[in-house]
Amino acid sequence: MKYKDKDGKPWTPSDKKTRVVPLTILLVVLCGLSFYLGGIFCSGKDRFESVEVLDVAKSDASPKGSLASPLQIKSVSFPECSSDYQDYTPCTDPRRWKKYGTHRLTFMERHCPPIFERKECLVPPPDGYKPPIRWPKSRDVCWYRNVPYDWINKQKSNQNWLRKQGDKFFFPGGGTMFPRGVSAYVDLMQDLIPEMTDGTIRTAIDTGCGVASWGGDLLDRGILTVSLAPRDNHEAQVQFALERGIPAILGIISTQRLPFPSNSFDMAHCSRCLIPWTEFGGIYLLEVHRILRPGGFWVLSGPPVNYEHRWRGWNTTVEEQKSDYEKLQDLLSSMCFKLYSKKDDIAVWQKASDNSCYDKLADPDAYPPKCDDSLEPDAAWYTPLRSCVVVPNPKLKKSALGSLPKWPERLQAAPERVSDVHGMSSSFKHDDSKWKVGVKHYKKLLPAIGTDKVRNVMDMNAGYGGFAAALTDDPLWVMNVVSSYSANTLAVVYDRGLIGAYHDWCEAFSTYPRTYDLLHLDGLFTAESHRCEMKYVLLEMDRILRPEGYAIIRESSYFVDGIATLAKGMRWSCRKEDTEDRVQKEKLLICQKKLWYSSGSNSR
Repeated sequence: MKYKDKDGKPWTPSDKKTRVVPLTILLVVLCGLSFYLGGIFCSGKDRFESVEVLDVAKSDASPKGSLASPLQIKSVSFPECSSDYQDYTPCTDPRRWKKYGTHRLTFMERHCPPIFERKECLVPPPDGYKPPIRWPKSRDVCWYRNVPYDWINKQKSNQNWLRKQGDKFFFPGGGTMFPRGVSAYVDLMQDLIPEMTDGTIRTAIDTGCGVASWGGDLLDRGILTVSLAPRDNHEAQVQFALERGIPAILGIISTQRLPFPSNSFDMAHCSRCLIPWTEFGGIYLLEVHRILRPGGFWVLSGPPVNYEHRWRGWNTTVEEQKSDYEKLQDLLSSMCFKLYSKKDDIAVWQKASDNSCYDKLADPDAYPPKCDDSLEPDAAWYTPLRSCVVVPNPKLKKSALGSLPKWPERLQAAPERVSDVHGMSSSFKHDDSKWKVGVKHYKKLLPAIGTDKVRNVMDMNAGYGGFAAALTDDPLWVMNVVSSYSANTLAVVYDRGLIGAYHDWCEAFSTYPRTYDLLHLDGLFTAESHRCEMKYVLLEMDRILRPEGYAIIRESSYFVDGIATLAKGMRWSCRKEDTEDRVQKEKLLICQKKLWYSSGSNSR
């Protein structure tokens, strides 16, 4: 069969060659044009850089390589942000809430500004800011001017959350569900859960934490708690917690997973946190199930527990509360929780220790269903919540509560999940040994470590948690941060009895300004400089570091001078030191942030 061209003339295969030649010429011309335009773009791209690089190594040189010339950066001086940014939380900024929906409170989740809206300024402290009161006194009192928020004081004064007196806030340890004080409340809880007293339970999460009185009380009982709350109308719950020296992080169970691995916490707690546990297919409770390790405990106080005696104070009916309690019990049973104990306003459920209970999820009519294998249990960075049960890995026999060594023995025992970690250059034992020596060296260079000057500590790329493990005898706690792009070691951190969170350092961390006394990083810029601009990472470090706080920056020699230049522009004082093994390819920067006040402040 013959085909015709557009003029109606017959076309034969012999015509093919005449058409190929012009097409080839056209492709060559287009390729040449693209290279030309690309050259113009690349040669001019530096004019868009806000921090000019003067002496960059050749393209084939690696920051890790000994032949790369050190990174040199022009001096820069970062301006002050305006005073209305004193409590700026870039990814949970109320100024941007109207851009997002109200369904399931999604506007309170992380929504980071695009790069062209990022602030390139230094967040000022409030007028009248003082260095925080030191631990352990800080657990009960803080300076009013450091967290100058009156709304929560006025609204919760009848519940003894906190009390303003003179220039200070006092925290009497009250709460909505513990009017007699948090210690009496936890004493009752320990009667119901004996595992809280013998080292079995080490890590906990408090959802809807208020001012973190529960987590603060547990510190004396050897239990490390992540207090979780959103930035909402309660004003700075998480900032109050961190100002007091209690671990906390901004967050909300809404449409995305919390930034924690599966099967990690030994206990989860909700004290009248008003989370609608049985709504939306039980999706919030399914997330608690995911992050709670097998054999772990979920504690609920408040509605609908003890509805028989409490319903009149909840503006509801006894029938409604009875129905809510039965729905909750049915939902918990369907995801393999059993009622462990119950007394007064507190009910305790325990997650199944083994996988036999989950066999029932094979029924196609089971609800909630089992999650399919395509859903990674530990994927927890902007990962949507799903209405399905994450079944623990049946191969893990020693990760259940009761199978792990008790605290403190579990700190040094290599968890079985170490074998699941891929992409780490060092072994668990080597990492532990490295940081025992490294921390001793740090303490010589920075004697404040181990004193009451350093309470809230962050390891910005924590690996197996060896840095935190080497500090457990000191009066401090460590937030172990694992990059969402690095080897997944955070589950190992939790198995050791430590706490932490996933994060991407190209974005702001989920905390308030001025909340950490010491920031530590080991090779973060070497690992992430291809993705994250150094300037923004350092500005974020400045935002979350307290005035007069410290940073220990352990980096490739390639980056150290450039970091020091930017740090000077943030009003930090830094000195260069050798590492403990005195290798030339790696150096330390020991930095301290200056206490300064806004140009319009009365405190200057």
